[in-house]
Amino acid sequence: MWQEFKKFAVKGNALDMAVGIIVGAAFGTIVTSLVGDIIMPPIGLVLGNIDFKNLFIVIKHGTQPGDYPTIEAAQQLGAVTINYGRFINNIISFLIVSFSVFMLIKLIGTLKKEEVPAAPATKECPYCTTKIAIKAIKCPSCTADLK
Repeated sequence: MWQEFKKFAVKGNALDMAVGIIVGAAFGTIVTSLVGDIIMPPIGLVLGNIDFKNLFIVIKHGTQPGDYPTIEAAQQLGAVTINYGRFINNIISFLIVSFSVFMLIKLIGTLKKEEVPAAPATKECPYCTTKIAIKAIKCPSCTADLK
């Protein structure tokens, strides 16, 4: 069983998958930063200084009822919240990651695309082996019919 596991673990597919997971996790942190630090602040500014990370609805007040300035403050006081601002951030992150992966796959597809060889312009007469035009119906050398 150990030998089978070793064969599986060092196969190219398993190693490729491991590298993909590690790179994907790193890419995820970059996208999270892109959304939270670069994209959402201008959107929040345009929408009237809204900080999407702290958009939430209190569905049950904690030990001290009232307005809570942040989600963390509400949760520390035992409030139950629906954090729809974080959900919006996650949706935007998902869309960016999905689009990035789509573009990456599309780029790889264009790089991998092999040139299709051009259709042959000539063919060989089966009777005299002379090269003739592909559309020829009669061999110019031996006058054989090429149907």
